[in-house]
Amino acid sequence: MTRSTTSHLPDSLLPAPPSEVPPLLNRERVDHALDKLDGLVQDAMSQTGVPGIAVAVVYQDRVVYMKGFGVREAGKPARATPATVFQLASVSKPLASTVVAWVVGRKLIKWTDPVIKYNPSFSLKDPYVTRNATFADLMSHRSGLFTGSGDLLEDLGFDRAYILSHLNQQPLDTFRSSYNYSNFGYTAGGEAAAEAVNKTWEDLADEVLFKPLNMARTSYRHSDYEKAPDKALIHVPVGNKTWVAKYSRDADAEAPAGGASSSVEDLAQWMRLQLGYGKYDGRPIIDPDALATTHIPHANLGPPPAPAARTTFYGLGWNVTYDDQGRLRLAHSGAFDLGAATSVFMLPGEQLGIVVLTNGRPQGIPEAIGAGFLDVAQNGALTVDWLGFAQGQFQRMEEAMKPKVDYSKLPVHPRPAEQDSAYTGTYDNSYYGPLVVAGDQGKLAMIMGPGSKPTTFPLSHYDADTFSFETIGENANGLAGAIFTVEVDGRASSVRLDFYDQTGLGTFTSSRP
Repeated sequence: MTRSTTSHLPDSLLPAPPSEVPPLLNRERVDHALDKLDGLVQDAMSQTGVPGIAVAVVYQDRVVYMKGFGVREAGKPARATPATVFQLASVSKPLASTVVAWVVGRKLIKWTDPVIKYNPSFSLKDPYVTRNATFADLMSHRSGLFTGSGDLLEDLGFDRAYILSHLNQQPLDTFRSSYNYSNFGYTAGGEAAAEAVNKTWEDLADEVLFKPLNMARTSYRHSDYEKAPDKALIHVPVGNKTWVAKYSRDADAEAPAGGASSSVEDLAQWMRLQLGYGKYDGRPIIDPDALATTHIPHANLGPPPAPAARTTFYGLGWNVTYDDQGRLRLAHSGAFDLGAATSVFMLPGEQLGIVVLTNGRPQGIPEAIGAGFLDVAQNGALTVDWLGFAQGQFQRMEEAMKPKVDYSKLPVHPRPAEQDSAYTGTYDNSYYGPLVVAGDQGKLAMIMGPGSKPTTFPLSHYDADTFSFETIGENANGLAGAIFTVEVDGRASSVRLDFYDQTGLGTFTSSRP
């Protein structure tokens, strides 16, 4: 058996790989991709009919492209421009980790500090996790909170304080060795950073990021979005490339994770800061080491799908990957099913970034435009049908979210229900709060949500003691079931709402004696 001649050399004498991949792009390649960018956007709009898109590109600390396409609201003439304010959805997360990096850089907190040190009310179901969960744990989705924890409370209208104070009822996955995308885990991290400097989250972001970068149209307050004279409304598709502005989406409860609104004009300045390693116009704004920590892998998104496939990671508010050339690639998407889709892509080693904002329900449009632009910059032309690929990914996610029972299809011979009085009354639940079932002109309805703005859900009989109701909010997926348990005395002792029972918290117990 032969041995390598270097097998006994000390590590210091072994040949070392380069510390970073040298830039592979140049201005000519980037300009060529910029020349094709209008076409990428227009093709996506032609194929989907999405009402409005805005795009900005930063290269070597210069904003080299900013354009708006289409309209702010379907059926109305006002055009989308680089100054138009869009709701960012989860592109709020890398903005938020930039804000927290400022706090870390000022040595007011550490990424590895337990958040309970700054927010004594922080609590999760496992006392060990409560004591030890750090900013990095919460902002890389490895706290153990399952995906969606708290989201259904938000859909019902509960505020941030209520939701965060009830996360301790949510079951947990394995601490630090699991990855579950959690808006309210992320929000808890942002909130604790703000409490460390005795400010609200919204004021902190304004003071340390938006004002220094002159991002005057950017805010974590939904009221600021509503007041903006030049804003894009959110839209859902209604068939044949037609979209309607049907919903509003107030994400104040999860502001650090999803509540920001901004324009590509503003976000281009933030990309300059990111690609400038914390400097903006030559001035240090964010400590480079604190910012760099957001760009490195903190959580493994799961095993690769094939032996030769890459492992993908989550940093702190960023999806972190390495491309075919070994370059660091940072990205994040934002998605409101009620009508917004956004994305940002950056190649820090190339000092290149692109942000794409749309005012339509997620279909992979901003992801396809961003990935297509980088593809053309690298290869001179598209090598993948990015829109077709991204649309397929989103369609599969949508299929996975469909309810397990189709309550729109009644049984052939449905069993009759009891009298309405068997079901009416108040039912208690420590997580969702009380639920009231009442009769109204021969129809049953249930009322739940915060006392200041409860929601009434009309009930339709399905079979025996099971009724259906229409789900609401960002996570709505059609009809769901209200399954009553009726005792021998003919009165219901509990009702389980299957839509609200995804982590076992959806059973409401009758308070009747």
